[in-house]
Amino acid sequence: MASGRSDRARKRRKKKRRAVRAPSATSEAETRLLALARELATPPLSVDLAAALHHLAAAHAPAAPLPRAVARAWIHGRADKTAALQLAWAREQVRLALEEILTRAPRAGALTGPAETRAWLLLAAAEAIAQEPEAAAADRLKTLLELTGA
Repeated sequence: MASGRSDRARKRRKKKRRAVRAPSATSEAETRLLALARELATPPLSVDLAAALHHLAAAHAPAAPLPRAVARAWIHGRADKTAALQLAWAREQVRLALEEILTRAPRAGALTGPAETRAWLLLAAAEAIAQEPEAAAADRLKTLLELTGA
């Protein structure tokens, strides 16, 4: 009889430990990344690779608010798996929008391979612009334009 009571008490304790977490709030980074993805997916940017790259580079410029917001969200995401997934999903939306532009754009330049891979490389390069001195941002953008033939 005593063992039955202890089993019930153990089950109640387990239920108490499984507290449901509230969903993570939308971060500034997620909001900004999703806005960037929408802008890239909308004409005129969606049909003009050069304009899209200019816009992408400006969004990731050293003084722009997006890189700081992403850095803060990334640090927060190390302790919150849901926040990390939300940030990754928002970033993926930007990559997908860029991939769509690359799929429609004529292939030119030295950057070859599937549009999926080129979009990933271009997004990584744009994100790296945030780590560069402000004076170097224009040179980095010029290199991206040359690589894509835009």
